Amino acid sequence: MNAPCLLDSFHKVVQERPGVVAVVDGDLELSYAQLDAWVNRIAALLVEQGATSGTRVAFAGSRGAPAVATMLAVVALGATYVPLDSEYPARRLAHMVADSGATVVLHTGDRPVFDTTARLVPVPPWHISDPAPPPAPLLTQCQAELPVYLIYTSGSTGLPKGVAVPHSSCDNMVEWQRTHSVRPDLRTAQYAPLNFDVCFQEILGTLCGGGTLVVVPERLRRDPISLLDWLAVNRIERLFLPCVALHMLTVAGTAVPSLTGLRLAEINVAGEQLVCTPAIREFFTSLPDCRLNNHYGQSESAMVTVHTLTGPSQEWPALAPIGRPLPGCEVLIDPSDPGDPDIGELLVTGAPLSAGYLNQPELSAERYITVGVTPQGHTRAFRTGDLVRADGDVLQYLSRVDHEVKIRGVRVNPVEVDACLLAYPGIVEAVCVAVEITEGSRQLRAAVTVEPELPTLDTAAVHRALAEHLPIQSLPQSVTILPALPRTPSGKIDRAAVTHLLTRPAGVPR
Repeated sequence: MNAPCLLDSFHKVVQERPGVVAVVDGDLELSYAQLDAWVNRIAALLVEQGATSGTRVAFAGSRGAPAVATMLAVVALGATYVPLDSEYPARRLAHMVADSGATVVLHTGDRPVFDTTARLVPVPPWHISDPAPPPAPLLTQCQAELPVYLIYTSGSTGLPKGVAVPHSSCDNMVEWQRTHSVRPDLRTAQYAPLNFDVCFQEILGTLCGGGTLVVVPERLRRDPISLLDWLAVNRIERLFLPCVALHMLTVAGTAVPSLTGLRLAEINVAGEQLVCTPAIREFFTSLPDCRLNNHYGQSESAMVTVHTLTGPSQEWPALAPIGRPLPGCEVLIDPSDPGDPDIGELLVTGAPLSAGYLNQPELSAERYITVGVTPQGHTRAFRTGDLVRADGDVLQYLSRVDHEVKIRGVRVNPVEVDACLLAYPGIVEAVCVAVEITEGSRQLRAAVTVEPELPTLDTAAVHRALAEHLPIQSLPQSVTILPALPRTPSGKIDRAAVTHLLTRPAGVPR
């Protein structure tokens, strides 16, 4: 059975709970009726700007109530929402707008600084004294293939690649989140950045269930001890975090006298392998009524599987499984060894699947493949690049098939960094690798060779040049000049050897 349209779910909540608080953003507190009025006002403005079903509308700004209202307004018109995180480099944002074909960029604050031919329009602010406009011209019905949002993820060419996620995927995820959580109306923190697809799970999974979305102040996202206080003061019941953020939060939890002020009932993590550290075990021992869910998915397929850790936290496995597929999702394993069918690359099909990469037909054909008719009747699947093992009907993540990694919960392709390094004058060869710093903490480091006649390489200038193109998660912490890059017998760059070289303690001969 198909999941209900997320717009229908949202408007059902508006009708049934108009006075309930929907969004809290600092001093701004909006009920569902007020949020709906703001959504209609923005939608009316977009209609004046020519936005219709199938067009793409970008939002430039920071996390907050305007981003939430704009996203709902765009989707209500049947247009596609393109988030532009204000922390991204201007050149990257300019590429995203141009590649997406967005005709309008709604923005908060000052006029965006990136170059674009799209119309730049300020988001109309919320004013309680304004008369409520008529309802926005909503879709008569949700079309399964109609994209809800277009999100950009790391690419191997030096430029990000766009993925349009349709209603079939979003509606399925939202309905599952509404029914899977301990309650559909949980008071939920909005923590994820705009260009991290978990933010849609936070926002839509909350507002379509009648909960309250509370925007986390940006400064607290990197201050776990202060975040703990904020969670208590704001009576937060549900959190969505990258695994590394959970690790930091639980370590902070060991430094405070007590966690009794917290009302957390559910924490959901994603982004990389969940390692159940001693700090995590102690945190959940102190909060026995709070459950931990390990989510798994990609930008190309949103939510795919989940595993809920049960029982005493001291007995949880060190490496948490990624679990079982959501309703409407089917997973397949492409075995590495035909003699061992339970280990191989994970393929995803069914409801979570997106249409492919925008404007990249060759890459789409490589990753979105045709398969024989599956047990659930599907013939198209996405190659995740993740190596998994099936233990009965439970999946265990093993590693990546390719070189992509997660840095602070965000998927990063080191080959994209390679491409940007090679564009820098004087660099001949370049390789970027991920190194483990401590348990649950990973960073990027790069090695390069330079032209023989180059007297020196200003690595600080290299770093500044990379920052013009790459988000902060993709920036290598160091750039090391080597006389030559190590090679495999076949002549390829030996990434394992490079990683070994770059992780040697200072003073140890290379």
